[in-house]
Amino acid sequence: MMLYLMELWESVRDFIAIGGDVLYIVAATLFLMWFMMAERYVFLWWFYPRSRKTIINRWHERSDTNSWHARRIRAGWIAQAGAELNARMTMIKTLVAICPLVGLLGTVTGMIAVFEIMAVSGTGNPRLMASGISMATIPTMAGMVAALSGVFFSSRLEMKIKVAKQKLIDSMPHQ
Repeated sequence: MMLYLMELWESVRDFIAIGGDVLYIVAATLFLMWFMMAERYVFLWWFYPRSRKTIINRWHERSDTNSWHARRIRAGWIAQAGAELNARMTMIKTLVAICPLVGLLGTVTGMIAVFEIMAVSGTGNPRLMASGISMATIPTMAGMVAALSGVFFSSRLEMKIKVAKQKLIDSMPHQ
C-alpha cells in the first residue's frame, strides 16, 4: 500500500512538473470547491432533516395556521430554511467558473515559456518548445476537468436543495 502511494505521489509530482506551477492553483481551487460541496451534502443529509423537523413541528403546534400573521411566519421560516440550504452555493458556482480561467492562466504562462525558448534559441526547434507547449495545454485540461466535475455535482446539489425546500413547503399546509 505504501509503495502504491509513493508511486501515486511521484506521478502527481511529475504531472505538476510537466504542467507547471499553475496546477497548484488548479488543485487548491478544486480542493476548496469539493470541500464546500461535501459540506453542503453533509448539511443536506445530516443537519437539515433535524432543522426541517423542528420547523414542521413548530408549524403544526400552532393553533392558528390560516391568518395573515401565520402565513407571514410560515414564509419567514421557509425563507430562513432556504437561506440555510443555499448557503455557500454562490461560492461553489464561482469556484466552478474560476477553474477554467485558472487553466487558461496556465496556457498563458506556458506560451510565455515557449516564447522565451524561441527568443533564447533563436529558432523554432520543436524539441525545445515541447515543454512550454505542455505547460500551456496541461493546466487548461486540468482546469476544464475540474470545472466539469464541479458543474455536474453542483447542479445535482442545487436540484437536491430545490427539492428539499419544496418538500418543506409542502409539509407546512395552510388553509
